[in-house]
Amino acid sequence: MGVRLQNVAKSFGSFTAIRDVSMQIPTGSFAVFVGPSGCGKSTLLRMIAGLEETSGGEIFIEDREVTAVEPADRGVAMVFQNYALYPHLSVFENMAFSLRLARRPKAEVLARVGEAARILQLEEHLHKKPSQLSGGQRQRVAIGRAIVRQPKVFLFDEPLSNLDAELRVQMRLELTRLHRRLGATMIYVTHDQVEAMTLADKIFVLKGGIVQQAGAPLELYDDPDNRFVAGFIGSPSMNFLEGRVIEQAGDRVTLAVEGSEQRLEACVSAPLQSGQQVEIGIRPEHFQISQTGAVPVTVEVAEELGDVSYLYTRTSGGREIIVQRKGSRERLDGSTICLSAPPHHVLVFDGEGERLR
Repeated sequence: MGVRLQNVAKSFGSFTAIRDVSMQIPTGSFAVFVGPSGCGKSTLLRMIAGLEETSGGEIFIEDREVTAVEPADRGVAMVFQNYALYPHLSVFENMAFSLRLARRPKAEVLARVGEAARILQLEEHLHKKPSQLSGGQRQRVAIGRAIVRQPKVFLFDEPLSNLDAELRVQMRLELTRLHRRLGATMIYVTHDQVEAMTLADKIFVLKGGIVQQAGAPLELYDDPDNRFVAGFIGSPSMNFLEGRVIEQAGDRVTLAVEGSEQRLEACVSAPLQSGQQVEIGIRPEHFQISQTGAVPVTVEVAEELGDVSYLYTRTSGGREIIVQRKGSRERLDGSTICLSAPPHHVLVFDGEGERLR
């Protein structure tokens, strides 16, 4: 087992940042902590690194308890949002710094730095100073400095936040290739769910210091446990509508939708009461457009992106609904359309935001 947390908690005075978190991250996997600002994801990462003390619980790395172990002795290496490179040192010296500090033999230093530079395609930049590099190259140097330490676990704290959009896409690909090449355990913190979806083997979605759900990216996308996860994972995010239970027969429930006399059907086995208020969730790509349907909307803006387009529509009650279309070139700006969705793509949530299955 790569990293295991057991009932970990962290408080700052009267404020509880992490609440009784337990998780398992297998050796060699790429785990991502994702959530909004203040959800506790960076605090959790810093506790694994040893940069924050725990208020309770235990942390294990490769089955060794490290809860009270010094950061340097945990077998981890951390890459921060800011590159934290020494400006007066060359790329080589920046990457070799920790090895020289540990008084490693010169031949070992040359070999480790050389291998990291080869992996990260930095060989021709080893003589340069950080000021002579692009943002992406500087981040690769910061990652190289972690690689040469040969850690058991790599920890990334929003490392791509300072890069422009195009470079972030490139660096995501490089990190994926790096993980496959090294086969190391990596834990990555981000507020960007697109980064989480594209990088992770397993995502941990946090809110208020609590893990809301953990699983593979598509598992969280297709089968969210609650409204928060459903709305946070996915871009554009899931659409939500107020609904009311009309009747339930077996695992099929008929719902009345806000602002409409029409009905939607959903697949729910949990017992529901007639008249019960619920919230309905439907992803943009799961809507079907027809002349008659459960949700009449007016198209306000159509974004044509070539193979796909997004319709920004509004219900009679003023709620915005985003609809994804593929293959159609018909202009619908200003028109009224009706939306429906297959029952297995209609998710239902109770008044507390919990998924009704």
